[in-house]
Amino acid sequence: MKDKRFVYLDHAATTPLRAEAREAMLPYLGERFGNPSASYAGARQAQRVVEDARRTVAEVLGCRPNEVVFTSGGTESINAATKGVAFAQQLAHLGNHIVTSVIEHHAVLHSSQYLEKFGFDVTYLPVDACGLVDPAAVAEAVGPRTGLVSIMLANNEVGTIQPMAEIAQAVRARDLGRRIFLHSDAVQAPCSLDLNVERLGVDLLSLSAHKFGGPKGAGVLYLRRATPFLSQQSGGGQERQRRAGTENVPGIVGTAVALRLAAVEREAYVRHCGRLRDRLVEGIRSAIPGVELSGHPRSRLSNNAHFTFDGVEADALVTALDAVGIAASAGSACTSSVWEPSHVLVAMGVPLARAIGSLRLTAGPENTDEDIDHTLSVLPGIVERLRAVPPPSLRAGPASAAHAS
Repeated sequence: MKDKRFVYLDHAATTPLRAEAREAMLPYLGERFGNPSASYAGARQAQRVVEDARRTVAEVLGCRPNEVVFTSGGTESINAATKGVAFAQQLAHLGNHIVTSVIEHHAVLHSSQYLEKFGFDVTYLPVDACGLVDPAAVAEAVGPRTGLVSIMLANNEVGTIQPMAEIAQAVRARDLGRRIFLHSDAVQAPCSLDLNVERLGVDLLSLSAHKFGGPKGAGVLYLRRATPFLSQQSGGGQERQRRAGTENVPGIVGTAVALRLAAVEREAYVRHCGRLRDRLVEGIRSAIPGVELSGHPRSRLSNNAHFTFDGVEADALVTALDAVGIAASAGSACTSSVWEPSHVLVAMGVPLARAIGSLRLTAGPENTDEDIDHTLSVLPGIVERLRAVPPPSLRAGPASAAHAS
């Protein structure tokens, strides 16, 4: 029996571990197991490889090696950045106000809500219908009590790229007599976008290795020198007192290799994935009525195609695609009893009845034209079949969907 074709179109969720990263990691999962904090020869070897990885990451980011902090992933990097700067500013009586946007990843939004419990004020800026934050609105929102601005570089759901350099320039133009620190969640960006922190104008930047071909459980926080920071993880003195805990040596090694390759191959990635994405967008729009592309039509990640469909629920759509060997994502948390449309789509003004029918297809370098052909050949029939039997939340029309959410 011929194996069913498998098409992986969920690279925004995670990416395959690159062979080069795996090979670089293997010795440190075996015979080279030393603890970098110890002093014997094997430990010194581990310490050297960690510092080599730090220099590699710094080259990609355009920063000093001592500004690179290794973490367990994007969530920790984001939490450390937002809480670390906020609490340091509060302790120094320098401010207790944060500016962010309504479409941030939940790691940012939930961290901001957490900080509100400790007396911080948070301004959640709106976005336009394409998911863009207005740089002028960011600048207008900052004031004498503002200690941190956190705006994502690229949205994890709809792929919209924020004008981070313009945002930084607008904030710096405000003459408030002191520096306002800028953080950017760049977790989705490494394969498609330049990460040079000077050109972006940021003081902190968060990355997650498994989004660019590195291992899960590893990440990076760029922390500009002299940025106020209160460590959020206490214990030993690792990472120059900024992140306690024995270093994940194989994870750090794999992260550096994958990030370097992502930077080297970025132009080829953008060309290849951009072409496949455009085929998906054109093919789905032409073959399926009642579908809309979400996010900015041009300023979007090269591999991201996000749609909303009339008369379809996201979980049913993703399940049906899985049944024919296509891995995709809804971009919203849906269960049989509770509907929670994407906060990103709702913030962009997408009607609730449409927002619950979202689909995110994100390509990668291993995807082929045959993968796109297969997806375009089966998706129209799946949507037609699902629309023939409307789900309970849609049978009473938009008002029922709004109530269910």
